[in-house]
Amino acid sequence: MEIRRISAFRVALPLHEGSYNWSGGKSVAIFDSTIVQVETGTGVVGHGEVCPLGPFYLPAYGAGVRAGIEELGPHLIGLDPTQLEKLNRHMDAALKGHPYVKSGIDMACWDILGQVTGQPISILLGGRYGADFPLYRAISQESPEAMAAKVAGYREEGYRRFQLKVGGDPDTDIDRISAVTAVLEPGDKLIADANTGWLMHEAARVARAVAGLDIYLEQPCLSYEECLSIRRRTSHPFVLDETIDGIPVLLRAHADAAADVVNIKISKFGGLTRARQARDLCVALGIGVTIEDSWGSDITTAAIAHLAHSTPPDLLFTATDFNSYTPLSTAEGAPQRQQGRLAASAAPGLGVAPRWEVLGEPVLEIV
Repeated sequence: MEIRRISAFRVALPLHEGSYNWSGGKSVAIFDSTIVQVETGTGVVGHGEVCPLGPFYLPAYGAGVRAGIEELGPHLIGLDPTQLEKLNRHMDAALKGHPYVKSGIDMACWDILGQVTGQPISILLGGRYGADFPLYRAISQESPEAMAAKVAGYREEGYRRFQLKVGGDPDTDIDRISAVTAVLEPGDKLIADANTGWLMHEAARVARAVAGLDIYLEQPCLSYEECLSIRRRTSHPFVLDETIDGIPVLLRAHADAAADVVNIKISKFGGLTRARQARDLCVALGIGVTIEDSWGSDITTAAIAHLAHSTPPDLLFTATDFNSYTPLSTAEGAPQRQQGRLAASAAPGLGVAPRWEVLGEPVLEIV
């Protein structure tokens, strides 16, 4: 089996809530997503998706995905898409860095492998645990009262884990955290996610002010070293996100006892192959994981579901369902949340089929 064609489709993803707002005044109303299609000589076709959270969050942007595929794609024609480790080494040799560019291709090749073997990807990633798994809901940055109301509303939809977007003015953030914890119920979990937005002195102030509240503190500062400093000054369970981008930093975080939970974003690691390696390392080390990505729609959500569903439940902190944030469906068969929980498809591969009336014509084709 060999890769014969790689195509890319650009899709603009709107939001139910109009915009998504987080630290530093960052805001996105329309997400620039790239759907990747990998075709083989035997007629088996796989799909992936990459959707950066705007150009100012991580070193990734929508047009960069497509430019990178245009550069990388010709090097992959003729390769076997089912030999995933070999394929990833080839991608890393042909294009240094830029893991997000490779993610959609890797995801599509996992989709092909699943179809060829007749297995859902969750089985190939290690096995399926339980009937479903818990999701978190991200609460976009607003006034304390509005964010508390959103948490109460999403709980009615079944969510019990909430990622509160803070990382702004410390006094306002203290009010946000306090207002939301006041409406929590037993069994709820609240993650105060600063998305790197605080300076160390600001993070220290917030951590001290909310010391008596039952919350998780996520990525308060920009660098690993700054976050480690805050970690050592607080008793809150600690989550690292933006600084977690590979195996070396995971090993360092374990040695430093820098985090209780880490977020594994599939595209930041370069696809399911490397994200699975990171997940397995965390499981071996006893570090909790949140399985997610920067953003996406149905295809990204399907990939997240397979990786999450194959993670031992005691180490899976939570995951996310991006397709519930947008009114635009890009694929049939994608998992849909039920009472704040999600289940990966039991069909071979990702278990999704693109909606061509949404994708339209490819913006890039490599043969």
